[in-house]
Amino acid sequence: MPPAKSSFVCLPCRASYKQPGGGEEPRRCPRCAGTLVHAGAAFAAPRRRDTAAWRTLSVLLNAGVRFHMGCSTGSGYRPRTLSEVKERMVHAERMGEPFASALVRPELP
Repeated sequence: MPPAKSSFVCLPCRASYKQPGGGEEPRRCPRCAGTLVHAGAAFAAPRRRDTAAWRTLSVLLNAGVRFHMGCSTGSGYRPRTLSEVKERMVHAERMGEPFASALVRPELP
């Protein structure tokens, strides 16, 4: 059985690459030679022209949120717009909640 593939993202190039293995060793972008970020197996890249989606994705990946497969739910909730990210950012600051856990919360109280 071949090894499972996972997505690795280059944020400056707005490119995603499926590669075997996990995120143990640093990987390089074939376009710019920058470091690729391990996004997870359930990741689906936005279109390259969609700058708002790539900004949102950048915030998520830099906060440590990844797109790994769950048993039956997939990777779970992830914000899709910058307004959703900002809303969760404000909530995290008010409640003293870690930013990464506020980002993956499906609903705010």
